[in-house]
Amino acid sequence: MTTINGEPLWELDEETLASGVEGFTASQIFVRHPGCVAYTYDDLILMPGHIHFPLSEVEISTNLTRNIKLNAPFVSSPMDTVTESNMAIHMALLGGIGIIHSNLSIAEQASQVRKVKKYKNGFITDPLCLSPNHTVQDVIQIKEEFGYSGIPITDTGKMGGRLMGIISNRDVGFLTAPTDGRAVAGILVKELMTPREKLSVAKEGVSLAEANEILKASKKGKLPVINDRDELVALIARTDLQKNRDFPLSSYHKTNKQLLVGAAIGTRPSDKTRAEALVEAGVDVLVIDSSQGDSVYQLEMIQFLKRNWPNVDVIGGNVVTPTQALHLIQAGVDGLRVGMGIGSICTTQEVCAVGRAQASAVFHVSKCARKYGIPVIADGGIKSTGHVTKALCVGASCVMMGSMLAGTDEAPGEYFYNDGVRLKRYRGMGSLEAMEQGSEKRYVWESSAPQKAIKVAQGVSGAVQDKGTLRRYIPYLTQGVRHGMQDAGCVSVEDAWQKLYNDKLRFEIRSPAAQKEGGVHGLHSYEKRLY
Repeated sequence: MTTINGEPLWELDEETLASGVEGFTASQIFVRHPGCVAYTYDDLILMPGHIHFPLSEVEISTNLTRNIKLNAPFVSSPMDTVTESNMAIHMALLGGIGIIHSNLSIAEQASQVRKVKKYKNGFITDPLCLSPNHTVQDVIQIKEEFGYSGIPITDTGKMGGRLMGIISNRDVGFLTAPTDGRAVAGILVKELMTPREKLSVAKEGVSLAEANEILKASKKGKLPVINDRDELVALIARTDLQKNRDFPLSSYHKTNKQLLVGAAIGTRPSDKTRAEALVEAGVDVLVIDSSQGDSVYQLEMIQFLKRNWPNVDVIGGNVVTPTQALHLIQAGVDGLRVGMGIGSICTTQEVCAVGRAQASAVFHVSKCARKYGIPVIADGGIKSTGHVTKALCVGASCVMMGSMLAGTDEAPGEYFYNDGVRLKRYRGMGSLEAMEQGSEKRYVWESSAPQKAIKVAQGVSGAVQDKGTLRRYIPYLTQGVRHGMQDAGCVSVEDAWQKLYNDKLRFEIRSPAAQKEGGVHGLHSYEKRLY
């Protein structure tokens, strides 16, 4: 507690406080207001709180679902111009999580999940293996599909077989055609691999710290872990140990240390098969991707998923009212996705006349879901670190971002230039272009051919400006949110919620002029640099 001359800081009397001089409580703004108005993030401004802690102590770790905790409250949206394996890998390395989009075949989406799960592990308990009689072509194929080439060789070509050696990129990188007329791709692995007797190995039961010491002493890139019968039980990679050091906030599974990843599915019968393939690939959370989540189709899908894979968390949505949320909670969801028609590329409110302003939606759904211990993801409408802070302070556990991440190096697609500005394509999953790739299942439940043939766009296609790499952008977002939380006097996300529901966190509604005043204004020209 802060004191002055041994005396606690003075506080306003209740009458003065109730007059609004310190702003208003969330209940006064969202519930007990006579105007029947819904509010966006831009409408709100937080009142400053007392700072009694340094910035380094601001804790922004939070829950994605009932069972999954993140070190940073950032989730990349399951959109085909935002999240594939590269985005998901880097989101997890930096403390968040990525949700792989479903505008892919079942096999392709499952492959994207596997790439994330294989990327970084403490102990790799299911490494891809080859036998001595496989060829260089098999090594090349694994490298192209999964991005690595340090492959253990066992007598069976499978995990659990007797260790015979390892083949890596250095063994195949500078090959020339053999003199017997065979093509390079046809050379057998056993002719090139480093044999078992030259390998450094660790015995089953070794710790990560011990493995690190063995790798440092051997100067090898891979460390096979074997049992007393010389059978391969795990693999440890030097690069993974380095990543544990370089990315201390990374989101990973508690037991196998694999990066966390989610994947989107729909509510069609075929999505049950998709879900099965994703679970087999190792997905940590399934996100049911629907523009309006309160449907019999989604309720049935949630129950199917929880009945068949009770250990895989399910996020339902999208919802914007407590009644919608309550139905999905009753069905068994582990998290909720909130937002309808508020994304920068979404036209649902315009086309369908249904939706809700995001700050109001997040507050009301979060307050309802909190009673059942269900975290809320604020999906859409995020344009700045200030919006992230506001979302957390009205009850959200995480924010899901599309346009904020679409311009990064890790997003799918190539950069292009327009009037000298470096851009990337970005489109809504309700755009006609995305619907033609399969995303209409997110918006259409009609199965009859005449109605199914008519597509009504609920999104647009556009472009977003280059934001560079996530390795710089996510730390910028993280630090910006910490500053916002500190200015509001909140030392953690949980502290913000306690103040919110105890009427200690104060807000005001900004007039259009106040919103203009709160941004850059009065300049002839300026350059806005994020970092």
